[in-house]
Amino acid sequence: MKRLSRPSWIPIDPYILALIATVGLAALLPARGTAADVASGASTTAVAFLFFLYGARLSTREAMDGLRHWRLHVTVLACTFVLFPLLGLAARGLVPVLLPQNLYEGLLFLTLVPSTIQSSIAFTSIARGNVPAAICAGSFSSLAGIVLTPLLAAALLGNSGGGFNADSLMKIVLQLLVPFIAGQLLRRWIGGFIARHKKILGYVDRGSILLVVYTAFSEGMVQGIWHQVSAVRLAGLLVVEAMILAIMLAVTWYGAKALGFGRADRVAIQFAGSKKSLASGLPMASVLFGAHASLAVLPLMLFHQMQLMVCAVIAKRRAKDPEEPRPVNLTYEDRGAPSRTGAGTATRSG
Repeated sequence: MKRLSRPSWIPIDPYILALIATVGLAALLPARGTAADVASGASTTAVAFLFFLYGARLSTREAMDGLRHWRLHVTVLACTFVLFPLLGLAARGLVPVLLPQNLYEGLLFLTLVPSTIQSSIAFTSIARGNVPAAICAGSFSSLAGIVLTPLLAAALLGNSGGGFNADSLMKIVLQLLVPFIAGQLLRRWIGGFIARHKKILGYVDRGSILLVVYTAFSEGMVQGIWHQVSAVRLAGLLVVEAMILAIMLAVTWYGAKALGFGRADRVAIQFAGSKKSLASGLPMASVLFGAHASLAVLPLMLFHQMQLMVCAVIAKRRAKDPEEPRPVNLTYEDRGAPSRTGAGTATRSG
């Protein structure tokens, strides 16, 4: 777990710097004409391959075992796909005073994407929380997001995003769901290979996302949509995102306490329930928004960096919390006390 502590020591995620550089490249040298067609085709293939790898990596057995701690997972899913979208809908009142319509659509989409896996695990580990529960919660959220994010986007964004219709849903099925299922079906034969080459395939993951970002922002540059966003509007977006993050961090921590979870579980709930996945959100946005994806993913990119910086500080402070005393009432534990029993169950199952 020592390697997982790195995000707490760096103020800026290096991958965010790579994303910023990709955006800069798209601004200086956007793909046009035949090059744009090639980039679009490569991006579509990369997204499909990305979700194929997601499916091949997810252990079905581990995911099913993790259901034993179902209260924690339901809590994280409710934060990710209920509370977050409600905050996104509430932000509609800020249009057009603080947010233009196009940035608001990206902000609303941000609230619909699944939670992260890697950073949730990393920060939970740093804060001495329930790491196995964080692994399972992040995996469940990513799996549910493949279905729930497009459905929520279709319901809440309507035709404003990229024209959600039967064709859009078919693209979701072909580019996201089918590759994911194929990865699950072939995991028995290729799972070992993927595990042995995890580091190399990790670069493939990130490279695929960079290609998606380049394609999306190239289309935005060609269409001239960046002239619609001013520095004042971007500052307003950052303020709104900071408010949403602060609310979710407070709700996940104090709400979990009100529900009877112990400290270790509360840590996992806070870090898994307050985050949004850049790795899942960017490919989904490219499919859902098409030519409008550049502005749609901007709020997600900004929120991702913000959540890393804030949660790094929180995780280091949580690590200094006093050790939670062990309960002595065995009868109470046998009845399923969530303070330690839940964490122990997830540890054995995860």
